[in-house]
Amino acid sequence: MGMSSLKLLKFVLFFFNLIFWFCGCCILGLGIYLLIHSKFGVLFHNLPSLTLGNVLVIVGSVIMVVAFLGCMGSIKENKCLLMSLKEYVAEGLTESIQRYNSDNSTKAAWDSIQSFLQCCGVNGTSDWTSGPPASCPKGSAVKGCYIQAKQWFHSNFLYIGITTICVCVIQVLGMSFALTLNCQIDKTSQVLGL
Repeated sequence: MGMSSLKLLKFVLFFFNLIFWFCGCCILGLGIYLLIHSKFGVLFHNLPSLTLGNVLVIVGSVIMVVAFLGCMGSIKENKCLLMSLKEYVAEGLTESIQRYNSDNSTKAAWDSIQSFLQCCGVNGTSDWTSGPPASCPKGSAVKGCYIQAKQWFHSNFLYIGITTICVCVIQVLGMSFALTLNCQIDKTSQVLGL
């Protein structure tokens, strides 16, 4: 591989990592925004830190760090820098229903989910011992949120799958570019006697 191809590969790898860094910044920003302004609260009281905002902050931060290291590794040609559990979910959601009246963040989370999915409780209105809240839709054929969430994921599975595959393909391309650049750095070092 010639020196011009190596430089092209280096800048393509830098560009991909820069895009990932910007995406990480956006995810981090959205996570911080949700931590400050979101009505989504804690659904799993066994894991009180598992809120949408916290997850996005962590994911965004990890993506930013990895992409930054990839950018620096490609530009500096540094080799070191280049290189559901169904019952548990249902049980956690059922426990969070019991905290609906005592925890405002849990109340906000349930109200948002029930309004968005047009569902009530985990398995139905019978989950609410003191009667369903106002966010539950009216009617006798209202489904539980666990079933509605599964149906929503199944109906949007194609879009979720396509998005996941696209991200994976881009990640694999980025890793391929990094490995190719790594090999070329070795060859260049051997030729120059470093």
